[in-house]
Amino acid sequence: FQNEINEVPFFDVQLPYELALKIFQYLGKAELGRCAQVSRTWKILAEDEVLWYRLCQQEGYLLDTSISAHSCWKLALKDCRAKEHTLRTNWKNRIGAVSQLQYELGKVLCDVRSSDGVVIAGYTSGEVRLWDTRTWDYTAPILEPMHGPGDAGPQPHVSFVRINSSLAVAAYEDGTVSVWSLMTGREPIHCYQHNQRIQALALGSEGATVATASGFEVKVESPDDKGFWQTTGTFEIQKLVNFLNLVPDVLGSPVAVAAAEDIVYVLKGEDPGKILHSVYGQPVTCLDVSAHEAAFGVKGFGWLLNEPNQVLLYNLETSQCLKKLGNSMGDFTCVNLQDSPPNMLVTGNKDRRVRVYDLRKSESLCSLYAHRLGVSAVQMDDWKIVSGGEEGMVCVWDQRMGTKLWETHARHPVRYIWFNSHSLITANIPNEKTPRGSSIMDDDLTAHRKHRGIIYAYEFSVDQLAVESVLPICRSSYDEVTGYNYNIGLAVPYDNI
Repeated sequence: FQNEINEVPFFDVQLPYELALKIFQYLGKAELGRCAQVSRTWKILAEDEVLWYRLCQQEGYLLDTSISAHSCWKLALKDCRAKEHTLRTNWKNRIGAVSQLQYELGKVLCDVRSSDGVVIAGYTSGEVRLWDTRTWDYTAPILEPMHGPGDAGPQPHVSFVRINSSLAVAAYEDGTVSVWSLMTGREPIHCYQHNQRIQALALGSEGATVATASGFEVKVESPDDKGFWQTTGTFEIQKLVNFLNLVPDVLGSPVAVAAAEDIVYVLKGEDPGKILHSVYGQPVTCLDVSAHEAAFGVKGFGWLLNEPNQVLLYNLETSQCLKKLGNSMGDFTCVNLQDSPPNMLVTGNKDRRVRVYDLRKSESLCSLYAHRLGVSAVQMDDWKIVSGGEEGMVCVWDQRMGTKLWETHARHPVRYIWFNSHSLITANIPNEKTPRGSSIMDDDLTAHRKHRGIIYAYEFSVDQLAVESVLPICRSSYDEVTGYNYNIGLAVPYDNI
């Protein structure tokens, strides 16, 4: 009966329920808990579903659900916070499951990418393979290239692979580009050819836009309204392209950013190719773009002209240089702007350090001495950093403390890192694609396992670690193991039998 009252006592005045609710919406969780202890009327008010639904949305939980989805939003928020705390604890203590995404017949690993847990890998045998790490009983198909009449011989090596939520793309050594739809399956939906080897490949984070650079030409392909693929832009570049990215979240014609030695171009459909940055003798060493900005490392002139290696941040709309970050003797080898939190940037360097920058300042927030050789891949979120090195080591760091939480090691350089809140995917890709001992007389199985490269998938979520999500025969029943495994569950086939 208390829930149907119209007047709520506020000290010496009586307020309508809606007006009292309006006042309470400015309070946080702790204040609402204190108010709930004042009286029975205040308790009903402080535990109103509208207040806790709004708090849940403000903290970023259950954003896609309506207020009618849960009967008690206070309990829903409590459960979400408990799951996040458990997830962070699992990340810090390396509690979870690790799996190797192996494909024995694929010869040597060439390139790896992932999108929301779906992993794509290309091999020297010319085969492209998919895995869906979210459902392990799913058998992903081999994506077959477009077969011509004279394709009886061996397939060319895969140079690059890319994937987003709807498309998978592979570029081959002979200049062929194949595009598959993840919905329809094996046969490519589009295929086109370059005359020379492809130096760079880019796929839009959403939608269907593919950009490739071969020789002195950059080509952008996308489907029209009826689904027929066409070339939306061809750009002539003065130098060979080293890095190529498509700007995300662009309305209308696609926009690409290309780094060709010491020149950075912004390529739009109507422009012949606008130069964003050009300093003779300062080649670009890495590149990443977000919706409105581009960040790239430039190699300085050295101590002779007192021009250090730096990371430059440009606004893509105004073409203005916003920041010059860093002052390092080593080259910046990787930069991650798109996946970083707002106003943050993380870089890796040949001087073996990972640096985190706040884009509102010029100096680095923290510098982590990470690897024995140069840093080759890096990504961060609001509390942790994951970095990979040329020596094959993957390190997970606590950003606020600046301390290493744990590390893993494999034989080959870490060329790819991707993580979200509950999973981590790393790829160790060999530099040598034709190892000694694998001659033309060898069959596919003779390339030794140590030459092939490896992909690891880590899962830290308690929900995802349920026995039902993975075949029980492949999941260890031990909660804790000692030694070098650091609490990662062993995948041995006899624990549950």
